[in-house]
Amino acid sequence: MAAERSGADILDAAVRVREAARRVASGASGVDTVLAALSEVMEYDHASLTRWDPLRRRHSTLAGSYPDDATAYIETRLHRDPVFPVLHSPARGGLWLRDVPRQLLAASPGFQEVLCPLGIEDGVAQCLFAADGRYVGMLNVSTRRQRRTPDPARAAVTLLTEALAATVTPHAGPPAGESAAADPAADPRRPGGLSPRELQVLAELTSGRTNREIAERLHITPRTVGTHIEHILAKLDLPNRAAAAARAASWGIEPSR
Repeated sequence: MAAERSGADILDAAVRVREAARRVASGASGVDTVLAALSEVMEYDHASLTRWDPLRRRHSTLAGSYPDDATAYIETRLHRDPVFPVLHSPARGGLWLRDVPRQLLAASPGFQEVLCPLGIEDGVAQCLFAADGRYVGMLNVSTRRQRRTPDPARAAVTLLTEALAATVTPHAGPPAGESAAADPAADPRRPGGLSPRELQVLAELTSGRTNREIAERLHITPRTVGTHIEHILAKLDLPNRAAAAARAASWGIEPSR
């Protein structure tokens, strides 16, 4: 059995995770390097970093070591698991397995059908949020042995959530030749520099609606919808409405219910 790492060792390892996350955000390396660095913060048997896709209403695995059936659960069913509302909070610093009430574990298909067969005894699920509060993805880490108490890795994982969120957040960079500061998408109040009405139309595109259907929902004419779409494509420098819908999904923009 490997010796337990000291608090100082874990903090040093956390710094390396942040450095790996910066390289991923700059496009210099892959997400798997972040999970490799994270293994120095806390040893694990399985781990994954996933991105939330608001258009498809599912997670997509960017890097991970879970078996296929566990990965499929994380991607398509975890967000409907009874445990998910408990951990889906920007204020929570991760939900560790040993802290989940027994009655909740008994009602969780994820625990009963996925983790138990793998012999998982400990680990953490950490929801990740962008700076503007959007839910962008998740870290899952599982081990087959219980960790010591108190566990200095808990604080380290909490401190790393901002870096991990940046790792999974889609980045719509500025057009070639423009600086990041000039990117209008940097303002969460006016993504892409779009007007409020253009944002409404953009949101409707994520549902695949026609101009006529959008017009009926927004109480405007189909011709006006078409004009708004032309302006959206021009402002965002995108080739078609499918690309606009994908951009909206990456920003977490959805149509009103």
